[in-house]
Amino acid sequence: MTKTIYPGQTIGIIGGGQLGRMMALAAKEAGFKIAVLDPSMESPCGQVADIRIVAPYNDETALEELAEVSDVITYEFENIDYEGLKRLTEIAYVPQGAELVRITQNRITEKAEIRKANVPVAEYIIATSPLELNAQIDEIGFPSIVKTAFGGYDGKGQVMLHNKEDLPLADPLFEHGACVAEAYVPFTKEISVIVQRNGNGETYCLPVGENIHKHHILHETIVPARVSDIILTQATEAAQQIADHLQLVGTLAVEMFVLEDDTIVINELAPRPHNSGHYSIEGCTISQFHQHIRAICGWPLRKPALFQPTVMVNVLGEHVVPLSKAILKYPNWSIHLYGKDEAKTKRKMGHVTILTDDINKTLKEIKHSGIWSE
Repeated sequence: MTKTIYPGQTIGIIGGGQLGRMMALAAKEAGFKIAVLDPSMESPCGQVADIRIVAPYNDETALEELAEVSDVITYEFENIDYEGLKRLTEIAYVPQGAELVRITQNRITEKAEIRKANVPVAEYIIATSPLELNAQIDEIGFPSIVKTAFGGYDGKGQVMLHNKEDLPLADPLFEHGACVAEAYVPFTKEISVIVQRNGNGETYCLPVGENIHKHHILHETIVPARVSDIILTQATEAAQQIADHLQLVGTLAVEMFVLEDDTIVINELAPRPHNSGHYSIEGCTISQFHQHIRAICGWPLRKPALFQPTVMVNVLGEHVVPLSKAILKYPNWSIHLYGKDEAKTKRKMGHVTILTDDINKTLKEIKHSGIWSE
C-alpha cells in the first residue's frame, strides 16, 4: 500500500555515504527530517542528518531504533544486509521492499531477472568452482569475463579471460562462492539510464548518459549521450521494462553497452541513485535525488527535462587539491564535495558539473585543466 509522507516527517536512510547525503539535502529542501544508520559518526550523510544511529547495517537494535524514529525508510546502496532489511519491512514502512536488494546483490539472480524482463543481456554461464568453469566455458567462448556473484564494484571481483590458458586466473574468485562468466561484448560506448517509479506505477527516465571510465571507475558522464535516436529509444524502453517487471519503487540505474549494429545489451543494475545521474542536480528540471524522495514519499513524479548539454566529471582523492586551486579559473563549474574525512587516491570525493553549449569544447577544457591528468 502506498502511503503519503509529508514535510516535517522523518525519512530514515540506511547508509551514510555521498548518495545518502545528496538524498538528505534534497529531502531537507522540502522540509523533511533525516535519520541515518551508518557505522561512522562523521559519515557524509551523518553530517547533514537530524538523527545519527551509529552501528553496523545488520545491527538489529539499531534497525529497530531506525524504524522507531522514521516514517519511511530508504537505502543509499545495495550492499546492505538483506536479512536485516527484510526484517525491517515487517516493522517499518519501506516502500522499496527488500526483494530488489536480494536480486541486485547477486549477479546470478540479477541476470535471471533481466532476462525475464525480456531485454537483451550478454550470454553467460554460472559456475560454482574452477572445475565447473572449465567444463562450461566453451558455451560462451573467449574473450570472457568472470565475475563474483556477490560484491565487486569499480572493476573489483572480476577477471578477463582471453583463452583457455587464462582460466587459472579466475580461480581466486571462487573463494567468495559462485561466479558468473559472461561472453565479452564488443561495445562502442557505455550508457546508463536512471529510471524512477512511485508506488502508483508513475515512471520517468532521466536523459540517457554516456559514461567514460578510467581504471574501471566512472570518470565522465556526458548528456545527452552521443548515440543515435534509435539507441536512446531502446535504452529508455529497456529501463522502463525492467522497472515495471521488478515493480520498482524509487530509483534504478540501468547500465548498458551500445553495440556497432545500433543495439544495446544490459550490463548491470543498481537499485538506487547512481554516480552517472549526478549531472541532474544542475542539468535537469528535477534531480535524481529529488525524484527519489518524491517516489518513496508517495508524491507524484515530475517529468525530467535537460536544461542544456551537461558533463559530469568525478573528483577522486588525487584531484581534490588541484581542483581547489582551480576554483577561481572556472566560474561555470558547479563543484560538489562530499565531506569525506580523507582524500585517498581513487576514492570518490566529489564531482563537478558543467552545463555547456559545446560538449567537445567542455571536454577539452576538462582535459586541459590538468586536474584529471593521469
